[in-house]
Amino acid sequence: MTTADIIRHLHLTPHPEGGHYRETYRSGHTLGPAGPDARHVSTAIYYLLAGQDKSHFHRIKSDELWFFHQGQPLDIILLLQGQPPTTVTLGTDLAAGQVPQAIIPANTWFAARLPHGTGHALVSCTVAPGFDFADFELATREELTAEFPHLTELIGELTLG
Repeated sequence: MTTADIIRHLHLTPHPEGGHYRETYRSGHTLGPAGPDARHVSTAIYYLLAGQDKSHFHRIKSDELWFFHQGQPLDIILLLQGQPPTTVTLGTDLAAGQVPQAIIPANTWFAARLPHGTGHALVSCTVAPGFDFADFELATREELTAEFPHLTELIGELTLG
């Protein structure tokens, strides 16, 4: 299937951070007090990056797990204070250091891209407690550069304008 076929077949729509997605699961159970602060126990999405698409630096308030399904390897870049950037490559070539799943701890700035900028990668992401756009923060170039001044080039590449 082509990338466009996958987007159509899975009913994916553009995601604010980049790429395409569709929520596939939202637990019927919630955590926390009733009201706007309650969070579903878990959520899941399909997520697809193609060609030069990027998942721009962002963070959420919950742990997130990414699971590789098909396509080209996908680099996930994590920024942790006091450490060099960490890259986890999702894929099926275990001998080359690729892994089929990755864990992004809550409140960690991270981004994703196809290392060769060609083809596509289809993954699933689960979030626990469940994803809510109220917990989503898309990084600004200025904010992230102030926090990680030694990573100006990487931040410039993986943030929006």
